[in-house]
Amino acid sequence: MFERYAVYYTFDGALGAAGADWLGWDIVRATAIRDAREETKRPRKYGFHATLKAPFQLAQDRSEAELRDAFFRLCTKLTPITLEGLQIQSIGRFLALTAEGDTTALMALAGTVVRELDAFRAPLTEQERTRRLNGRLNAAQLANVERWGYPHVMEQFQFHATLTAPLNDTRAQLVRDEVTDIFTPLLPRPFHMTHLTVAGQRTDGFFEQIVRAPMSHASQH
Repeated sequence: MFERYAVYYTFDGALGAAGADWLGWDIVRATAIRDAREETKRPRKYGFHATLKAPFQLAQDRSEAELRDAFFRLCTKLTPITLEGLQIQSIGRFLALTAEGDTTALMALAGTVVRELDAFRAPLTEQERTRRLNGRLNAAQLANVERWGYPHVMEQFQFHATLTAPLNDTRAQLVRDEVTDIFTPLLPRPFHMTHLTVAGQRTDGFFEQIVRAPMSHASQH
């Protein structure tokens, strides 16, 4: 049914609704809210989310049902984490929400998700590999593409929820002001990450939430 799968964090409440409205696509309800504006055309089809395991094709000997089962089992072993908050930040030429404060636990969580579900990932096609290697990658990121199929994992991971495509200089400040006005009042402090989502990419390119599960392992602290 889906061309690719990914593990995301998807957002709830007023922040989730604002992100869906801003991008014009609600990943949780699989609903188009409005036409994309120029600044959001690129991230729109992915929905408002933060990536933990980047989109991958399913391995030939694996099924979606098996992926779901493994995902649910994994979530029972994962502990919810609390971060200081979220902030609006420029990453290169695009805007995103990123985590504030100590992200050690978040990095560990993302690394576990990548490792534990990697058996479900088909090897990169030559086209995918070329696309993912096409950029200014450092040695660790190049090695990550070969090992995990994606550059920004493990020590190279950064939690972010993309809000815009790369912005041209003439529009950048206007868009930043708009993003600031919309999202600043909604940014959580602290930010509690309590669940994860498996999303699927449809044949039209849009991602939708397939299943969501709470991270239910009790903290030892």
